[in-house]
Amino acid sequence: MSKAKTAEKTTAAAETALENGAAALKTGLEKSLKSYEAFVGYGKDSAEAAMKSAATASKSIESINSEIYSYSKQSVEDSVAATKAVMGSKSVHEAFEYQTDFAKSAFESYVAELSKISELATGATKDSFAPFKGRVQAWLDTVQAARV
Repeated sequence: MSKAKTAEKTTAAAETALENGAAALKTGLEKSLKSYEAFVGYGKDSAEAAMKSAATASKSIESINSEIYSYSKQSVEDSVAATKAVMGSKSVHEAFEYQTDFAKSAFESYVAELSKISELATGATKDSFAPFKGRVQAWLDTVQAARV
């Protein structure tokens, strides 16, 4: 009978070990699945942030291009008007004054336009990177959650 009891104990121990192993495997797989879902969620959120960033950048570039076009058009019109004024002047002194006034106003306009475009570009950069704000922290949170 001792051999039978030993066999029963061995069988019981094996069954317990098998059950414990199956439970541990199940727990590990569930944890892995949750971690995988967290990483997939992070990737999805990052892709959405990239799409928002690209859309914002595209709109900002359109705005900057429109501003440059408007300035260029106005600059050509101002140059034509100044040329007509210089050509219609009655003296060299008057032509020189027209030319000087035009050069001064053209320079001031150019500097103002550069400031405006610089502000637009700075705003565009901030707006384009805004969707990525917090993505590093989200990554760290995702990795930390997977480790636990």
